[in-house]
Amino acid sequence: MVQYTLAQSPEIILTVSGKDSPKARDKAMDQLMELMDEGKLPTDLADGFGPQNFIEIKDPGTQPASDEDAINQAVQTLSSLATLKLKAQESRSEALQVRKQIDVLFTDEPVTEEEINGLKEGFKVLKNYAQTNLRYRDARSQAEDARAVLDRALQSSEPEAKKK
Repeated sequence: MVQYTLAQSPEIILTVSGKDSPKARDKAMDQLMELMDEGKLPTDLADGFGPQNFIEIKDPGTQPASDEDAINQAVQTLSSLATLKLKAQESRSEALQVRKQIDVLFTDEPVTEEEINGLKEGFKVLKNYAQTNLRYRDARSQAEDARAVLDRALQSSEPEAKKK
């Protein structure tokens, strides 16, 4: 549920189902028009009043929902980090082997077509590992915030037992 009011008449509260959206504001506008038609609106609204002029009422009781959203987002962020870490670990050793083989390209020693084809296939592994590793590092920095959100949520609200 979302609630709207008017700057000109803050005592008027229009309640619409759903979240704040253009559609919800249009529904509130319909309710406002009914109030005007019934003569129940104490304020004369100037022409040009539209749905964008509504003021959304933020109920302090909805704060826990945003805390829950933050917790859900934190868990999802940490889950993504775990998946990326696993993928990076799985492809790391193979990528390092390919990396060692690249050095053959910088020597004067002859190479076979088979070795070059093997290297080209290895480049895909190397590229995938490098991209996964970069995503993992980025996710790791974002996960620090997620970990802090969860730490705050897990803190006990009860005072610690007094130590003797």
